[in-house]
Amino acid sequence: MANLWMFVLGLAITILTSALVVIYLRPSLAQLLTDLCGSQERAAFWTAFSTITIGSVPLIFALADVPTTSASPLLQIADQLKWGLIGMVLSVLVLGWVLRGFITRQLPRAEGKS
Repeated sequence: MANLWMFVLGLAITILTSALVVIYLRPSLAQLLTDLCGSQERAAFWTAFSTITIGSVPLIFALADVPTTSASPLLQIADQLKWGLIGMVLSVLVLGWVLRGFITRQLPRAEGKS
């Protein structure tokens, strides 16, 4: 039963960390997407999509870390959080890579209009 609560605590810490990253990135991401998409409606969709991705991928990684009975509870939580953070970094890096591609394509067009 203690393993179950350690697993739940690790998930809660992962969810909290994901929520803080989403809260931090969302305003800047929404502004960037509004510039790239050209309309508020399109930007709102892609902001929501990005928020769900950044929030859920770490949770998926943390859920994949199954607790063992041999490890100490603190090490179990640390391992689960490690996988959650790996998922978060991967989701943010992929999002940044995709957005960089769109920003790079938009730059020549914006410079030509000046």
